[in-house]
Amino acid sequence: MLYHLFYALQTEVSAFNVFRYITFRTIYAGLTAFLICFVFGPWMIRLLQEKQIGQYIRRLGPASHQDKAGTPTMGGVLVLPAALFSTLLWVDWRNDYIWVVLLVTTAYFLIGFTDDYLKQIQKRNRGLRAWQKFSFQIAVAAAAGWLLYSHPGFSSQITIPFFKGISPDLGLFYILFAVFVIVGTSNAVNLTDGLDGLAIGPVIIAAGTYMLFAYVAGHIRIAEYLQINYVAGCGEITIFCGALAGAGLGFLWFNAYPAQIFMGDVGSLPLGAALGTVAIITKQEILMIIVGGVFVIEAVSVMLQVGFFKLTSGKRVFRMAPLHHHFELKGWAEPKVIVRFWILAIMLALVAISTLKLR
Repeated sequence: MLYHLFYALQTEVSAFNVFRYITFRTIYAGLTAFLICFVFGPWMIRLLQEKQIGQYIRRLGPASHQDKAGTPTMGGVLVLPAALFSTLLWVDWRNDYIWVVLLVTTAYFLIGFTDDYLKQIQKRNRGLRAWQKFSFQIAVAAAAGWLLYSHPGFSSQITIPFFKGISPDLGLFYILFAVFVIVGTSNAVNLTDGLDGLAIGPVIIAAGTYMLFAYVAGHIRIAEYLQINYVAGCGEITIFCGALAGAGLGFLWFNAYPAQIFMGDVGSLPLGAALGTVAIITKQEILMIIVGGVFVIEAVSVMLQVGFFKLTSGKRVFRMAPLHHHFELKGWAEPKVIVRFWILAIMLALVAISTLKLR
């Protein structure tokens, strides 16, 4: 909106020429999203408290979590609108990729909102049934995969980290691959959201990392220099990533230990889906395993726990899954678990960035 409003005037007011630069608009998209969360955060917390929309704590969970019962949840209704509004404010609306990522994020926001609404307001303990939730997720991801696959100039090749000469072309199967990436990332972030600030920290780090990937993939000279896939128009995704990181920081202000608000499925599902979609658009799909390594580890810990429990008739690999609960039960204080997972996320992000040169 601001881009179209002010850049058109740059011939008359030279100062408005800054709106042509993606870096300038990314910075201010991030600041805008942060300020929206920061300003409206206290109001949102009070509203959720008045509506008695509070977190339910399982009795089987760590004993230290019982004090969190009743903490306002559904904080995603703060962070996602802030990110989406900031993106629309600063981005070039003529860019097709922006609308794809906004479509996916909004659709997953509605899925998460419905699930939380049924659990928190309608008091249905299960919310959406698993098959319903996954069906909706798969349908949205498949639509996004098809839109990208059909987009002129978009490649169905996938990039293999560390190997510049290996880029298999999946053809029509790329749509299934996109579904796996988007749905997998969405649910991995959802599983990670179990401690104060644990999920939003790595989300901010991942958004910042893909902000860099989007910029270099959308810049033809830098892409050629680094010998990575050039994706025309991908640069605008940088602004979305900046808005996502900014909104995440604003939410973290209130979600940091001890949390005043939790994000709920309405936050974790769309944040993960957004990151997965960005990974596909930037042609750095496989790198999500590294960038989102914390999410991957958490998801794998759940799968191992469930699988081993069923195969061995009740035995467990971990004291509790997801993995962050295992460390809590080993005696790690919650803030220590959170910060150490953040450190791991930063280290993995640096490894992912190094692949731009280590090829």
